[in-house]
Amino acid sequence: MNARHPTRRSLILSALPSLAFPALVRAQTFAPLGPAAGGFAQPSRDTRLRFPADHGPHPAFRIEWWYVTANLTGPDGTAYGVQWTLFRSALSTDDAIPQAWLGHAALTTPDRHLSAERMARGGTGQAGVTAEPFSARIDDWALDGPSLSDVTMTAAGADFAYDLALATDRPFVLQGDRGYSLKSATGVASHYYSQPFYRAEGRLILPDREVPVTGLAWLDREWSSAPLEPGQLGWDWASLHLATGEKVMAAQLRQQGRAPFTAATWIAADGSPTPIPDGGVTLTPLETAEVAGRSVPVRWRIALPDRGLDVEIAAVNREAWMDLLYAYWEGPVTIEGSHAGVGYLEMTGYE
Repeated sequence: MNARHPTRRSLILSALPSLAFPALVRAQTFAPLGPAAGGFAQPSRDTRLRFPADHGPHPAFRIEWWYVTANLTGPDGTAYGVQWTLFRSALSTDDAIPQAWLGHAALTTPDRHLSAERMARGGTGQAGVTAEPFSARIDDWALDGPSLSDVTMTAAGADFAYDLALATDRPFVLQGDRGYSLKSATGVASHYYSQPFYRAEGRLILPDREVPVTGLAWLDREWSSAPLEPGQLGWDWASLHLATGEKVMAAQLRQQGRAPFTAATWIAADGSPTPIPDGGVTLTPLETAEVAGRSVPVRWRIALPDRGLDVEIAAVNREAWMDLLYAYWEGPVTIEGSHAGVGYLEMTGYE
């Protein structure tokens, strides 16, 4: 299967405004980058998230995504990572102008990183999301099931594929202030929730073998309309599955000439979240590597003193570069220090 679809890409890009996919891709995990756009809805602290309705799309907002990462293990103990993401971008508040959809998928092994992308226009049946029964699709990639708590996840690129079942009985976790997540000191925000308690099992298809796997998966759901603050250069985001049962989301937005703006959530083993305000977590790069011609941090210290967390995370594969239309680093990590475990790391803005 051709991961690039050059003919389709040229048709889509010729039909859509030139800013559509730059705004779309650069939104992964945090609030959208790109020029400000008037007329779209804005996140509100007074909004209360509702499920299953909020599992579906929010067309009044400019951009959103359904984003899953999985830390997996094969029968021989080899560590693998998988990513599945679907982005939706509204190009205009005019309902007559179609939505833009973009899919990213990746499979990471200790010695290989494989990635692929898909693009689509709304209204053609090629891509879309429904809340219940849950279904998120682009081409033949799918995340769907009777509910978002019980889904299958499939994707394929030119040289890889995966087919995983994800299930949980835990509640969805509201990030920030009951789902209102700040991205800057001046109030740029998104609506953001997660499901960090999926159990995962299935198979990976690599060029030379098929591997049965089991492990843990994490879903992020986020939507917004505003750009990041001027001077914010990119972000570093980590999701941590601690061996003691807790989960941690820790992130920073790097800012030119200023300390990073940070956001974190300590998630108890029963799913209860405790938001950590700006400055309550530190992410410190310990080691860099040359990746795709860029100097990229591949080992970090993450400290959350209020919870006794002081760990080092290290890339399973330092070469986990998403070499797509817009590139970034993303891959599985190991965790050592005050706590053990596994997790995922995403980094953008390393030019």
